Amino acid sequence: MVSRVLDASAFYAGIPFASQEKSYTTSVVFDEIKHIKKNHDVLKILVETKRLEILDPKQECITNVLSSAKKIGDFQNLSKGDISVIALCLQLGGELVTDDFAISNTAKHLNLKVIPIMTKGISKVKDWVYFCSGCEKTFSKITQCPICGSKLSRKSDKRKSSSNPVSK
Repeated sequence: MVSRVLDASAFYAGIPFASQEKSYTTSVVFDEIKHIKKNHDVLKILVETKRLEILDPKQECITNVLSSAKKIGDFQNLSKGDISVIALCLQLGGELVTDDFAISNTAKHLNLKVIPIMTKGISKVKDWVYFCSGCEKTFSKITQCPICGSKLSRKSDKRKSSSNPVSK
């Protein structure tokens, strides 16, 4: 059986509440979503019935995700919870249930299977570059232009991204 790893958007969409399958998430994401249906103790029931397991990824998996996210330019768009679920999915060799673009893009770069919830999912894996609209220079890993001090914007690095279609 394939391990399903859920990000916060999967909980907001009701995925674990409508399924009898076992799912996983991390303590960081669990802390983000524990207010959901709090009056009914639904999350507690999911954990007690072993339909949801809270598991934190190994540091080596987190390091791999961070390295990949920085390399492709998604790092600034990922929260600690996002990084943790990608790392857990990498560790378990499972499927990641999410609608988040940055999570999906980073996961696809790591050759993980992503299951979209309420969207079609991403059609192309992208690499990002950061550019300064003031002095028109591009950068890969910073958010402020070291030349003029302007905040950088993000755009797809077409040289890399267009050759990475997502396989269905």
